[in-house]
Amino acid sequence: MPAAFCMKQGTRLAIVYFWYFACIGAFQPYFSLYLESLALSAPRIALLMSLGQLIRLFAPLFWGWLADHLGHRARIIGGASAAALVCFLPLFWLRDFAGLFVALVILHFFWSASLPLIDALTLGHLATHPERYGRIRLWGSIGFIVAVLAVGALLDAWPIEAMLWSSCALLLGALLSVRGLREARHPVQHSILHMGQVLCQRKVVVLLAAGFFMIAAHGVLYVFYSIHLAAHGYGKTVIGLLWALGVVAEIGVFLLMPRLTARVSLRTSLLVCFALAAARFALIGWAAEMFVLLLLAQLLHGASFGAHHALTMGALHRWFAPAQQARAQALYGSVAYGGGGLCGALLAGALWDAAGPALSFSAAALLALVGWMLVRHGIPLEPEGTAVR
Repeated sequence: MPAAFCMKQGTRLAIVYFWYFACIGAFQPYFSLYLESLALSAPRIALLMSLGQLIRLFAPLFWGWLADHLGHRARIIGGASAAALVCFLPLFWLRDFAGLFVALVILHFFWSASLPLIDALTLGHLATHPERYGRIRLWGSIGFIVAVLAVGALLDAWPIEAMLWSSCALLLGALLSVRGLREARHPVQHSILHMGQVLCQRKVVVLLAAGFFMIAAHGVLYVFYSIHLAAHGYGKTVIGLLWALGVVAEIGVFLLMPRLTARVSLRTSLLVCFALAAARFALIGWAAEMFVLLLLAQLLHGASFGAHHALTMGALHRWFAPAQQARAQALYGSVAYGGGGLCGALLAGALWDAAGPALSFSAAALLALVGWMLVRHGIPLEPEGTAVR
């Protein structure tokens, strides 16, 4: 593949990541506050906020199969982005739980198509240099920061409904950004393992299971973090700044990943990620009134999400053949973000009113420790576990 082509597509993919995660930055931290303004109960808020994870149980598998079967990942990303924009519009007038439920299910079905295919497309263009993934993916983190700070400041001056308008505008930007994406050219491969043979390997099963528990641990964060901070007296601008700080740490990790993975094995790196994730959730649950410790907890997002995500993407890229990448990314999305995210969000909804924020975040810390145990006993030492390169 010509270098100029790779560079052009790398820049375009960076822009796609920017707009995709800007949409998430405008929506995810503030939509729970919008639902709270509609006087919905905590369990109902948790259920609505977890619908994205519910849909990701099966939808990415469908989109991944379709992309690998047709070989048109870029076209599917464009079509799904357009459909997501159209499906977002009913949120402007829907107020009842049932209507919001149906609208969000349809919206997430199309929105869930994009990220696994974008990741597969990016890694496909990078070919033998997957360690450069973080340098492209970090632009998504920058987009998240820009959006979460801008919308947080906006909502301190405007009603909470303004987050819907912001999200809609960013969805339009995401749709426009995917124009011009091109498919990656894969080398012809012979004698590769069948998809099922790769999936039966212990290290693959453990990586997927550990991802399930890591994302499940984040469930309470994604559903109730903003509500938790607001209850402690933090304004929406400060809430946005704290969300952004976590993503700044994520960017730093993405930049450092090529050096880290050249020196530290996959197994060791993942163990550190899960241990720091447990510490992070414990701090948020028990020390939210101590701003310095809250800052530290947000900096640990670089490990609990950024490093874990980059390590997992690198392992999947290395363990699966190019023609299997869309399905591999989709499977991970379904297991971790679908199953793990759904279970984590529903567990948070069940615990929040009954046990309180501290115990809810403590449960998240325990989930991270379960992931730590899985990695310790299931991910091999070198040479299988070295680096994401």
